[in-house]
Amino acid sequence: MTGPKPLPLPDVPGLDAPAADDPLSEAIARPAVRADTRPPGPAPPAAQGSSLIRSSLVVSSLTLVSRVMGFARDVAVSYTMGASHGYAADAYNTALAFPNLFRRIFAEGAFAAAFVPAYSKALARDGEEAADRLAGDAMAVLAAATIALTVVAQLAMPWLMYVIAPGFAKDPAKFKLAVLLTQIAMPYLPCMAIYAHLSGVLTARGRFVIYALAPTLLNVGMLIAVLPTHNARAAAIAASWGVLGAGVAQVALLTWGVRKSGAAVHWTLPRLTPEIKALIGKAIPGAAAASATQINIFISGILASQVNGARSWLAVADRLYQLPLGLVGVAMGVALLPRLSQAVQAHDQQGADQAMDEAVGFSLALTLPAAAALVAMPFFLIDGLFTRGEFKTFDALQTAHALFYYGLGTPAFVLNQLFTRAFFARGDTKTPMRYAIAAVVVNVAAGLLLYLLIGFAGIAAATALAAWLNVILMAATLQRSGDYVPDLEVIVRIRKLIAASVVMGLLMGALSWLRPHYQHLLFRKEAAVVLVVLAGACAYLALLFAFRALTPAEVRGAFRRSPKRVTR
Repeated sequence: MTGPKPLPLPDVPGLDAPAADDPLSEAIARPAVRADTRPPGPAPPAAQGSSLIRSSLVVSSLTLVSRVMGFARDVAVSYTMGASHGYAADAYNTALAFPNLFRRIFAEGAFAAAFVPAYSKALARDGEEAADRLAGDAMAVLAAATIALTVVAQLAMPWLMYVIAPGFAKDPAKFKLAVLLTQIAMPYLPCMAIYAHLSGVLTARGRFVIYALAPTLLNVGMLIAVLPTHNARAAAIAASWGVLGAGVAQVALLTWGVRKSGAAVHWTLPRLTPEIKALIGKAIPGAAAASATQINIFISGILASQVNGARSWLAVADRLYQLPLGLVGVAMGVALLPRLSQAVQAHDQQGADQAMDEAVGFSLALTLPAAAALVAMPFFLIDGLFTRGEFKTFDALQTAHALFYYGLGTPAFVLNQLFTRAFFARGDTKTPMRYAIAAVVVNVAAGLLLYLLIGFAGIAAATALAAWLNVILMAATLQRSGDYVPDLEVIVRIRKLIAASVVMGLLMGALSWLRPHYQHLLFRKEAAVVLVVLAGACAYLALLFAFRALTPAEVRGAFRRSPKRVTR
C-alpha cells in the first residue's frame, strides 16, 4: 500500500540564473521579453510553468518578514494605547478597519476575481501591448472610483461613524477622535486599490516578490510614526498619518516593480471600454465573494463597538489568526489563481484538479497546526506577546476568549481563499457572491444571538461559524458541478493532518497549563512562548511521520532540485 502522493516542487523560472550586478533587482523583477522581440504568435503567460507551492512560498516567506515587523508595530501600538483603559485604541482600530475593509476587498477580492484572469488571458491571446493597455484603463477607472469614494467618505464621516461604530456615540470624545483618525487614514484606500491593481499585473506575470514585500513599508511607516509619541491620543494620530504615508510609498514601490517586470502600464483618463465594462461586471460580485471573511469581521466590529475595549481586543486577536491566513491562505490564493486560469483556458481539468489538490493539502498542512495552537493556548499567546504597558492582563483575558473562536475558524478562513479562486478561474463570481451574502446574514444573526449568550466573544464565534458555512457551500457546489472533487489520497492525507494537529494541540495546551512551573527558569514570558511554539513545531513534524502524513522520501523530493529546463 502506497502513501499519499508527494507534492511536486519544480523550479521557479529564473531562480537558477547567474547573479547580475544588482542581484536583488534581478531576483525581484527580471524584465519580461517585449512583444516586438518574440516570435510571431500568442505570448505565453509569464507564470506558465511556475511551481504553485514554490510561488506561494516566495509570497509566504516575505509575508512572514512583514508579519514579524507587523507584530513589532502591534506591540508598540498596544503598549502605547492599551485597550479598555482609555479610548484612543478603540478609535484607532475603528479608523484603520474602515479603509482596511476596502483594501482587502480590492486587494483580495475584486481584482483577484476579475483582473488577474482577464490580464492573463490577454497576455496569452493578444500579447503584452493589448494586456498592458487593458491594465492601464482598469487602473484609471479604479483610481477614479476609489478617489471619489474617499472624498464622499471624508465629507460624510461624522454621520458614517454612527453606522461604523454606533456604540461610540455614548462617548463624545471617543466618537470625535474616531472621526478624525478615519478621515486621516481614508486616503489610504485609493493608494491600496492602485497597489492591488499593480500587484495583479505582477502576479499574472509570475512576479510575486515585490507584491509580498510591499506590506513591510506599512509596518515600518507606522513604527516610525508611533515610537516617538508619549501618550495614547498622540500615538493614535501619528499612527493614522503613518498609514497614509506608507500607502503612498507602497504605490511607488509597485510602480517601480511593474516597470522592471517589462509591463508598460501607463496612467490615462478613465474610459469605459467594453473590456472594462466586462471587468467591472465580474469584479463587483467577485469583490463581495472573496471578501466575505473581511465583511464579517467588519460587522463584528460594529457589534463590538458597544463594549469599551472590544474593538481593540478583536483587533489584537485578528493579528494572530491573520498570520496563517496571510502566510498560507492569501499567499497560496495569489499563486493558485494564475495556474488555475491557465488550466481552465486550456480545458485541462486534470491540471486544475491537481493544482487545487496541491493548494488544499499544502495549506491545511500549515493551517491546521496553527489553528490547534490558537485553540489550545490563546491566553498563553496573548499574555506572553502583548501584556505590557497600557495593555493589561484583563485585556489579554478578553482577547484570548475571542482568539479561541477565531482559532476554530482559521482553517475555514484559509479554505475560503482557495475555493473562491476555483470559481474565479472559471469566470464565475456570482455563485461565491451569493454564498458570501448568506454567510454575512448568518454572521449578523448568530453574532447578535451569541453576544447575548456568551458576551463579546460570541462575535468572534459567529464569524468562525459564518466562514465554515461559506466553505461548505462552495465545496459542495464545486463537487456537484465536477469542477473540483478532491483526490482520495488528499482526503486521507487531510485526516492524518487533523490527527497530528489534535495531538500537537493537546501537548501545547498541557505546556501552557504548566507555564507557572517553568517560566521562572526562562526569566521572561516571551521566552516561554518561543519555547512552547518550537516544541509544538517539532512535535508536529514528528507526528506527521508517525501518522505517515509525511514520509522521508517526500522530504528528500521536496528539497531535490529539479532538472534544469532547456530554454530554446
